[in-house]
Amino acid sequence: MLRPEHPASRSLSQLVTDFGFETRERVDSVEVSGVTVASSSVEPGDLYVGLPGRRAHGASFASEAARAGAAAVLTDAAGADLAAQAGIPVVVTDEPRAVLGDVASWIYRTQENPATLFAVTGTNGKTSVVYMIAAVLEQLGIRAGLSSTAERRIGDLAVTSSLTTPEASELHGLLARMRESEVRAAAVEVSAQALSRHRVDGIVFDVVGFTNLSHDHLDDYGSMDEYYEAKLALFDPDRARRGVVTVDTGWGRRLADESRIPVTTLSMAPGAEADWRVELGELALDRTGFTLHGPDGRSVTTSIPVLGSFMAANAALAIVMLVESGYDLEAIGQALDRDGGIQAYIPGRAERVSGENGPAVFVDYGHTPDAFVHALASLREVTKGRIIMVFGADGDRDTTKRGDMGAIAARGADEVIITDFHPRYEDPAAIRAALIAGALDAVPDAHVEEIADQRAAIRAAIARAGDDDVIFYAGPGHEDYQEVAGVQLPYSARDDVRLALREAGLLS
Repeated sequence: MLRPEHPASRSLSQLVTDFGFETRERVDSVEVSGVTVASSSVEPGDLYVGLPGRRAHGASFASEAARAGAAAVLTDAAGADLAAQAGIPVVVTDEPRAVLGDVASWIYRTQENPATLFAVTGTNGKTSVVYMIAAVLEQLGIRAGLSSTAERRIGDLAVTSSLTTPEASELHGLLARMRESEVRAAAVEVSAQALSRHRVDGIVFDVVGFTNLSHDHLDDYGSMDEYYEAKLALFDPDRARRGVVTVDTGWGRRLADESRIPVTTLSMAPGAEADWRVELGELALDRTGFTLHGPDGRSVTTSIPVLGSFMAANAALAIVMLVESGYDLEAIGQALDRDGGIQAYIPGRAERVSGENGPAVFVDYGHTPDAFVHALASLREVTKGRIIMVFGADGDRDTTKRGDMGAIAARGADEVIITDFHPRYEDPAAIRAALIAGALDAVPDAHVEEIADQRAAIRAAIARAGDDDVIFYAGPGHEDYQEVAGVQLPYSARDDVRLALREAGLLS
């Protein structure tokens, strides 16, 4: 984790007083300088927060945390009994997760952070918008940071992410490290689960953005309305000052109407009623041009080094969010003109991993029906030959989207290869069968093949692809593992595709 290198201590007794916590020992002389919910991440002086979990209570690891140097434990009443033998003070509250963000903010003093803070939510596109915000900031000469599904980054320093949005303790530690590093602006990817589970508590963002809402996470949320309400919570005065909303869907229009903070609207639809509009320009396999039209006749014409109209929408959202925070559109346009467009590298998002010879191969993190629709439509516009799609589906996740994923793949691609993704504790054959059934129900004569092993699947696609064909490998994106029965097995789709292309003599 990225956390302050030079943390300042704060009085535990003052924390107890300020938050009205209970204690089971005297804490007058105890000081804390950090906070974590993972016993494996404890550093000397930390407040270890023992949260109740599905399989075990975090307070069960209090002794381990104490041995690593934790100064005290914060937990609930049940956890206090478990932590009693740890030999360090135990502080008690009814709902430790609900106060974690505010406690972390208090310990790290993140309310004193001078950086401009951006947050992006939605089903698809969050990661891309976050990277584009950071890229434009850097092109403006602004030291920037980000937190995404792929990584946490401060300038050139980066660590791999384990959650889309980190736990509140980690996020506040990251913001405090950014303050040490003189970061002037930071963008954070915010999932629905992060809002429901208090991961962004204790933070008020300057500008928040909404990309879209589509079928996903119905294993966590009982309905699309419930899923929407989780996203809407970001557009509240307790969490943000201003918002930018893409209104190309009914969900976006509803959010713009129901937002509890001032919002600016954005659309790609010609003639749409929106404050900002996106007009597509040149489309190519490795670049997308667009013009962003704003109020009072203002506009900027630029490009992004990735394929897809949906990526242009993401880039436009990033620019409008920057303008809403106070950055000048003309200055942004001049920087982008100077550099030949937005200089963003977005790991595993419509990422071309092939060379000049042979078929173009794209690796993408998209694993929802809506993501498939937009990616395949964009590929179809610029592909001279056939589209061969390789994908699987998450195990132990929303099963209701699998039929739609298969159907969209069959309609949008010329050939489909169904493979394994993260089966987790599910039977991978059953997951593949659901995807195949969805494909053949939609297109009975579709060319669909089942190849369970990911490595074999991508090699089969490369073997049958011609120079004008495109291979779209959806799902793994930036990830470097495959999860099977609780074990994370090393696997990078990007590295494997490059290896397969070299084996085929198509990449040096």
